[in-house]
Amino acid sequence: MNSGIAEMVREKGPEGLQVGVDIGGTFTDTIAIRPDGAVLMSKVPTTPADQSRGFLDGLAGAGIDLPGIVWLVHGTTVGTNATLERNGARCGLITTRGFRDVLELGRRERPQLFGLSGQYRPIVPRDLRLEVTERIDAKGNVVKPLDADELVAAIEALKARDVTSLLICFLNSYANPAHEEEAASIAAKIWPTRHITKSVDILAEFREVERFGTAAVNAYIRPLIDRYVSGLAAELKRGGVANELAIMQANGGIMSAQTACEKSVNTVLSGPAAGVIAAGFITRQSGHRQVVTCDMGGTSFDAGIIVDGVPLTTSDRDLDFNLPMRIPIIDIHTIGAGGGSIARVTEAGMIEVGPRSAGASPGPIAYGRGGREPTVTDANVLLGRLSAEQLLAVKATIDLPAIREAFGSLGKPLGLGAEQTAASVLRIVNDTMAGAIRFVTLQRGRDPREFALFVFGGAGPLHGAALARDLQVPAVIVPYVPGLTCALGCIVADARHDFVQTIGRPLSEVRESELRDVLLRQRESGLGLLRHDNVPVESITVWHEADMHYEGQRYTLRVRVDMDQLSVDSLREQLKDACFDAFGIDLSNFRPKIANLRTAVIGVRPLIDLRRVVAATHRPRKTAADARIGRRDVWFGDGFVTTEVYQREWIPIGAEIAGPAIINQMDSTTVIEPGDRVTVDDVGNLMVQVNA
Repeated sequence: MNSGIAEMVREKGPEGLQVGVDIGGTFTDTIAIRPDGAVLMSKVPTTPADQSRGFLDGLAGAGIDLPGIVWLVHGTTVGTNATLERNGARCGLITTRGFRDVLELGRRERPQLFGLSGQYRPIVPRDLRLEVTERIDAKGNVVKPLDADELVAAIEALKARDVTSLLICFLNSYANPAHEEEAASIAAKIWPTRHITKSVDILAEFREVERFGTAAVNAYIRPLIDRYVSGLAAELKRGGVANELAIMQANGGIMSAQTACEKSVNTVLSGPAAGVIAAGFITRQSGHRQVVTCDMGGTSFDAGIIVDGVPLTTSDRDLDFNLPMRIPIIDIHTIGAGGGSIARVTEAGMIEVGPRSAGASPGPIAYGRGGREPTVTDANVLLGRLSAEQLLAVKATIDLPAIREAFGSLGKPLGLGAEQTAASVLRIVNDTMAGAIRFVTLQRGRDPREFALFVFGGAGPLHGAALARDLQVPAVIVPYVPGLTCALGCIVADARHDFVQTIGRPLSEVRESELRDVLLRQRESGLGLLRHDNVPVESITVWHEADMHYEGQRYTLRVRVDMDQLSVDSLREQLKDACFDAFGIDLSNFRPKIANLRTAVIGVRPLIDLRRVVAATHRPRKTAADARIGRRDVWFGDGFVTTEVYQREWIPIGAEIAGPAIINQMDSTTVIEPGDRVTVDDVGNLMVQVNA
């Protein structure tokens, strides 16, 4: 271990509270773990107008003493929401003459594949996209020098139009960043804010549409992330938190608050990524390595996949139409299906559920905050799956007659009673979520029957067994704190920084020393960022990969690169093997090309023993029967069935319960359907065996 790495590795983990906070569309989840394994947790309503209020409410609700925090990681939706809702910063673009419309033209796709209509609102308006004279070719040669006078004039024009965030994207800057660096240096002297984004800092990769688009998202949300994160960090400092706030990334790693303020695009979709990281952490400790993750919250449903214990990642994701995200990201498919999803009857006379959501305000009818439209949560209350007496974070008495009336009105045109309509709503939302699971499994060549479903989020355990039955999945795993799993993911996530550099040449024209130099530069950059993050880590892991293809192919295959055995011949053989594995064909008679080199530098954080966490908070009774707290009528199939209700914290390890059953806990409710059986494993998971 060299000295650069050794100085970052610590033998002992932090002595104090480790805290994770995840802000969702409906609830803000907070979990804190003490050194002895004891857990503090809370689930409070999200405050959309100012998410920091919900953040601080969550800390207070969990009874967390701010000076006692030694490590705090936050997953935020500020950047995601601002981009999707188009209320980010006023952003201006300076680009190569002739290329101002790359952002808007994209790949000439349609918002609706089979429609002739649709709307697209670029995040940088055309009048704020200005051009200057400069040109670098694809090999990095300067064809036309940067015209500094034109650049200054363009900057002044954008300043006059009240632009707050400047984006600099030049053609082929991945091959030679000199012009972008020169432009940024000039801009730094006259631009009124520090919000200057160079595309090459965000993505040093070929394909201008994707590079421009990813950098544009960064520039668009950077002032918002900077203001939010800096303000929150300052508030925590005033409260006595000594260490720097850390922010969750979309790649499943964490970064410092300062890094987040500069590379803000990495925060987009970070909340769902934290959930998948937690799922991998939990299932590895429980011995399960093939898992489909199902995160159902109040607004959305996120499906991911874990193969051989490792969450799958991608660098080919669109945040929205014509908004490419070519950063490394946990591979998640998101749909608008959550507890707050609103049910309505369409003009065609069919019930539709989502994507519109009641959110945190006004929320479902059951929340008593003014909601009037029936939601998935309301359906679960009416059918007895959720308690009609008390819901988490709901202080008002639940108005069950109002819920019944809403579903009665919804189903009346279809000749359905209130309960039948509510059951139909659940069936529809389950079908929608099952489609998302098929997308990440069957449509990618994987059989869902070979996986277990890992269900979490506040609403996930309500629907997990029904989803498994629809998909013929034999097992469902419900973690110990399903409603706080994303917050737990913030705590257990490693520090991670990813780098990419386009090579873009035939393998025969590349020298091994050139490849090695690129990978070593990426490695050193990652180690430098880890030092800056000041994250307590137990070890450092460095991964190298190459994107390769044969001449004439558009898409690449990714192969691992071993620095000790790096050679042109080994890369040629790896591409041959990867191509045969993927397509069953040998194309080695074609000329191989290397598109990109990638490096991931990972600071592996101290491991949390889930058994200690469970032992510190579990209050088991002698038998499962002693964990019963009542019974109520619950709708299964075509009618109500009298069902036992259990308190989860009281169920002993190894106990077995036969369905139907309801298992209640602070952060979620689990439904065990008739014919299914559930046991509790030694790390506190509910292991549901589904009777197909």
